[in-house]
Amino acid sequence: MYQPSHKLLAVQNSKALVKVDLNETSIDVNNDVQNGGFSQAESIIQHSQKLQGDLQMLGMKIKKHEDSLNFLREEKNKVDDSILDLQVIIGNLCPVSTPKIGDGDRCSPGNENEIIEQILQHKESAAGMFCQLKSYQGTQASHLMPMKDVVGVVATLGKVDDDNLSRLLSEYLGVETMLAIVCKTYECVRALEMYDDEGNISKSFGVHGLGASLGRSLAGRFLVICLESLRPYAGKFVLDDPQRKLDILSPRLPNGECPEGFLGFAVNMINIDGSNLFCVTPSGYGLRETLFYNLFSRLQIYKTRAEMMQALPCISDGALSLDGGIIRSSGVFFLGNGENVDVRFPRPGKFVPDSYNETESQLNNRKRRKEMILEDIRREQTLLDIAKINFNKKKNEFLKFLAESSSYATQVQSAPDRLMPK
Repeated sequence: MYQPSHKLLAVQNSKALVKVDLNETSIDVNNDVQNGGFSQAESIIQHSQKLQGDLQMLGMKIKKHEDSLNFLREEKNKVDDSILDLQVIIGNLCPVSTPKIGDGDRCSPGNENEIIEQILQHKESAAGMFCQLKSYQGTQASHLMPMKDVVGVVATLGKVDDDNLSRLLSEYLGVETMLAIVCKTYECVRALEMYDDEGNISKSFGVHGLGASLGRSLAGRFLVICLESLRPYAGKFVLDDPQRKLDILSPRLPNGECPEGFLGFAVNMINIDGSNLFCVTPSGYGLRETLFYNLFSRLQIYKTRAEMMQALPCISDGALSLDGGIIRSSGVFFLGNGENVDVRFPRPGKFVPDSYNETESQLNNRKRRKEMILEDIRREQTLLDIAKINFNKKKNEFLKFLAESSSYATQVQSAPDRLMPK
C-alpha cells in the first residue's frame, strides 16, 4: 500500500514565509498495482491539486512582498526630496549656532557694503561707475536716462548664506558676469550706449557720458543682461515658499536613488530681496526665474568632489562641490585650485528666524522616518529573497512529483488487466 512520508517544508512565493505539509513519495508501481491502483491514482490527483494550490498561494504572497517593496521605495524617494528641501531651507536660515553648509565657518553679518567697495575697485568698469553714481545721487540716479530700468549689478542682486558657496558660485560665473549690468527692457540696453553716424561709440551719451561726468572712463567691453529677452523658467514654484524657489525635480541615478551628498540647485540657493521676487520684468517675472535661472540653469551643488563624481550619470547642466570641484557642463571639468574672486554675492544679516527650530524639528523627523523606511525595506527584501528560494524548492519538488506520477500512469496503462477487480 502507498505510504506517504510527511516532511515539513518552508515555502514562500511573494512576500511571506509559509509552512506547508508536503507528502513526499517515491511511487512503487508494482506494489500499488497489486494493492489497488485506483485508490493510488485518486491520491496522486488530490496531492497534485494541493501542491498547485500551495504554489499559487505562495506566488500571491511573493507579489504582495514585491508590491510592499515598491511602495516603500516610493515613500523613501518622497522623504529624500523632503529632506533635501528642508536642508536647503535650514541652510538659508543659517542661524549663529548652526554650522554652515560646508561644516566650516558660521554665518556672519551681511557684507553688502564690502561687495560694493570691491566693485568700486574696478574703476574702469560699468558696474563700478553705476555703484559710484548710485552712492552719490541715491534714488535720484534711477531717473537719469541711462539708469532708467536698470535693476543693478549681478553681484548685488542676490545673497548667499555660505561664504564658501558664494566664492564657488562667483568663480563659476566669472568676474565679467558678476559685474554685468542687468536691465529690465531692451530699450534700456539701447540707452546705455549710443553711436554716431559712422558707427563709433558716442562718448557724450549713455554710460560713457555718465562716466565722463564722474571723471571715470570705461575700458573695453562690459556685459549687459536684458531680462525682457531671457527665456524664463516655465515650471512651477515651491508651494508656500517666501523666496519663490523653483520646483525642480531632484536628480536621480539610473537605479532611481537620489545621489549621496546632493544639497540642492544653485538657482534656489540665492536669496533675493522681496522687491525683486515679483514683477521685475514687464511680463511679470522675478529675478529667480529669469536672471538666475539663465545664469545657473540646473547647476547642482554637492558636499564633496567624490559624491559629485559618483553623480555624473544625472548631471546635465553642471555641478559644484563645496570642497572646490567644478563641472561646467556634461563632459567639461575644471581641475586644479580655484581662484580667489574678489566680487562675490554678499551674505544676509545675522539672525535666528522663529521658523528655524520648527524646520530643524521637521528635518529630524524626516530623517527618523527615512531610517524606519530603510529598515522596513531591508526586512521586506530579506523575506522576499527567502520566499523566492523556498518557492523554487517547492516548484522543483512539484515537478519531480509530476514526473513520478507520469511514470506511474504510464506503467498502469501498460498493465490494465492487473488493475481490474476480479
